[in-house]
Amino acid sequence: MVEVERVRYSDTLEREKIRAMIKARKEKQKEQNFENEKAVCPECGSRNLVHDYERAELVCGDCGLVVDADFVDEGPEWRAFDHDQRMKRSRVGAPMTYTIHDKGLSTMIDWRNRDSYGKSISSKNRAQLYRLRKWQRRIRVSNATERNLAFALSELDRMASALGLPRTVRETAAVVYRKAVDKNLIRGRSIEGVAAAALYAACRQCSVPRTLDEIEEVSRVSRKEIGRTYRFISRELALKLMPTSPIDYVPRFCSGLNLKGEVQSKSVEILRQASEKELTSGRGPTGVAAAAIYIASILCGERRTQREVADVAGVTEVTIRNRYKELAEELDIEIIL
Repeated sequence: MVEVERVRYSDTLEREKIRAMIKARKEKQKEQNFENEKAVCPECGSRNLVHDYERAELVCGDCGLVVDADFVDEGPEWRAFDHDQRMKRSRVGAPMTYTIHDKGLSTMIDWRNRDSYGKSISSKNRAQLYRLRKWQRRIRVSNATERNLAFALSELDRMASALGLPRTVRETAAVVYRKAVDKNLIRGRSIEGVAAAALYAACRQCSVPRTLDEIEEVSRVSRKEIGRTYRFISRELALKLMPTSPIDYVPRFCSGLNLKGEVQSKSVEILRQASEKELTSGRGPTGVAAAAIYIASILCGERRTQREVADVAGVTEVTIRNRYKELAEELDIEIIL
């Protein structure tokens, strides 16, 4: 008898769960339908709807009909006119980031011995705060995977800072490394090697290319190992990366040589003509970019020597000579030396 009652009770619970799920799904569907209806003007069928935040109204931009009124403004109630003011008035933490092993979602106890009001902590409570801070650091990195991520991501950040790479590249590199960890591709390879390969892949994905030699300079592994690890993770993670274009190197090289925008535009134009005639395929992109910049600098009257261009581009003077002769001959460019 007791068993029968238990079965009935469990069946009732299951039915209630199913009913609650169906009800929630219907409410969600209703909300979606309502949002879709609001996105179209019922009078003229236009989708050109304008939010009037002063009157809290949704107005059709074509016929002027007020589609919705008294809607809630989900933005902050304060105004800020610069970054410092915004940071002071904001009541939320930093956004989630993949460049920290816990994605920046854990708590940090500040090293300054001050409370939330900015007052100094009494000497009686400082020992307790020191212990809390120590245990908080230990708890943040709890297992081997997190220790691996913490070390690798700090290494990634160090290399990216040394190369002066933007935030997007760092985030992309961190995502690539995390995928490699999830697929257990780190086993049998050095953390530094995989981190350097992930950074190289991220540079290519974000069209901010860096050569293997540049990555080698800031990493603690050889060029050969970075290249080998990069090929392995790109194959295993199915990273579809196109060959690097010489045009991507032009802005950085021109900036290093202190050349004007006119020279940069001329270099890009030369490289586009060269790619149309398939002169860039099968050749190193840095060498071709350097040769195009050398030609453009002469044509625009801002001459730079082959030695200067070679130093910035990281190639030899012989490479620049060979490439610029090919480009000048095939594109019919007259260069007066």
